[in-house]
Amino acid sequence: MMLTKRQKQILSFIEDSIRKDGYAPSLHEICDHFKLHSISTIHKHLVHLEEKGLIKRHWNRARAIEVVAVEQKPEARDVPLSGLIAAGEPIEAVRGNELVAVPEDMIGRRDVYLLKARGESLVDEQVRDGDYVIVERRTDPRNGEVVVALLDGEKATLKKFYQENQQIRLQPANPTTPPILVADDRVAIYGVVVGLLRRY
Repeated sequence: MMLTKRQKQILSFIEDSIRKDGYAPSLHEICDHFKLHSISTIHKHLVHLEEKGLIKRHWNRARAIEVVAVEQKPEARDVPLSGLIAAGEPIEAVRGNELVAVPEDMIGRRDVYLLKARGESLVDEQVRDGDYVIVERRTDPRNGEVVVALLDGEKATLKKFYQENQQIRLQPANPTTPPILVADDRVAIYGVVVGLLRRY
């Protein structure tokens, strides 16, 4: 929402006055605070603030300016959409270069990227075909975490990770899909899934 510098100052003054005194300032008090001589100028700014849904004014009451709570949208960070990943049979890694805005509270300070899931092998983990998984760049998954795994340097898949002696089990979360059992030297881990985005 675009506000002029003066509109921001007036809104901030009204909020501070209500917080400090328990009631809104009068038009004369706003005028005095900003060292203005024309109440009509303040009135014009208040009309704009009301049109933008930031305040309400009650014409039949004194000091009748009410600040409207505005829902704050979380800050977002542009995260690279790095391509497609199979949540089913492994596929060749398909790369992309799009950016997607992801709320900061979902990712914090982690180094992440997005992949678009293809397939249904993780439906019991609530990952559906077409979902965007948020992947933290790390190579040290714990057993049970969902990982991005590259098999033999070319086939990518999204599965739950289990280290079993010298073997890795890449376990789907779908009873109709069998696990993938491979020697650990055939698997490279390219990240751990830490979140999910779904577009309806």
